[in-house]
Amino acid sequence: MIQIDHFLSKEHGQTGYDASIEPVLRVKAGSGETIGFETDDALYAQLHKVRSLDKVTATINPVTGPVYVEGAEPGDALKVTIVDIILKDYGWSVSLPGAGALANRMGDETFTRKVPILGDKVRLTDTLFTPTRPMIGCIGTAPAQGTGSTIMPSFPSGGNMDLTDAAPGSTVFLPVEVEGAYLSIGDIHAVMARGESSFVAIEAEGTAVVTIDVVKGMNLRAPRIRTRDEWCFIGIGDPVQESIQRGYEDMFDFLVDYHKWDKEDAYVVMSALAHSELGGPTGSENPDPLHPFTAIGAVTVHRLPRRILA
Repeated sequence: MIQIDHFLSKEHGQTGYDASIEPVLRVKAGSGETIGFETDDALYAQLHKVRSLDKVTATINPVTGPVYVEGAEPGDALKVTIVDIILKDYGWSVSLPGAGALANRMGDETFTRKVPILGDKVRLTDTLFTPTRPMIGCIGTAPAQGTGSTIMPSFPSGGNMDLTDAAPGSTVFLPVEVEGAYLSIGDIHAVMARGESSFVAIEAEGTAVVTIDVVKGMNLRAPRIRTRDEWCFIGIGDPVQESIQRGYEDMFDFLVDYHKWDKEDAYVVMSALAHSELGGPTGSENPDPLHPFTAIGAVTVHRLPRRILA
């Protein structure tokens, strides 16, 4: 059983990432203390009953927090190590009219399915099970100005990126734009296919257990994830071609500027070993106000094997 030193209930859910919100907890960077962020999926339970987003009163995609990190200053990176994700007993699959890549196929009716979580397996249909792969959909720090969305768009210091690699055993590095960072976490998924065709994965309430440290002067322009085997460089740009280019550039700079590789070596190795794919579909552009769930652009993920740096 993982010890949780500080538990933040879903009652602390917020509708955005904003440094004007009073922190619910203050911690010292590098203390090693574990923080449990409980997340809230009341929206999906309501939607299952009323079958229309217009009738739902629950907050859409809330994030729990914020947490003020003593020692975090603009230009630093918040180092968030995901120790565990504890799921509850069920999740939800939902089709919202007009949302996701399959909107034309699913039609104009709202679809919901309560999806049982049975230990380490998720029952997708009456006969088909798949292993749980819990992940954090929304993780970020407060932007320097204004409020960061918990839905779309993603922004330089995080947000609703829907990255399968934000999972137990991984470390997420987030740009710090305000003193204290103001970390918030929400939108846990029991399992999600990369790219998130539906725009809503197998959403599930749960608790993300993390530890927090600070890397001074890292000066990131977008989040970064270190898994057991890979470095993942997150592209957040507009349009998606810019997102792709920015992710590749950050990887190149990581090798050349930080690890002091020759640029020619970095170019050749990336050509051979750097894989890219779509992350979540939330993009970096403000959504069309008439169709607020139409994802514009995409977050991108650029993968570099850690073994090449050994």
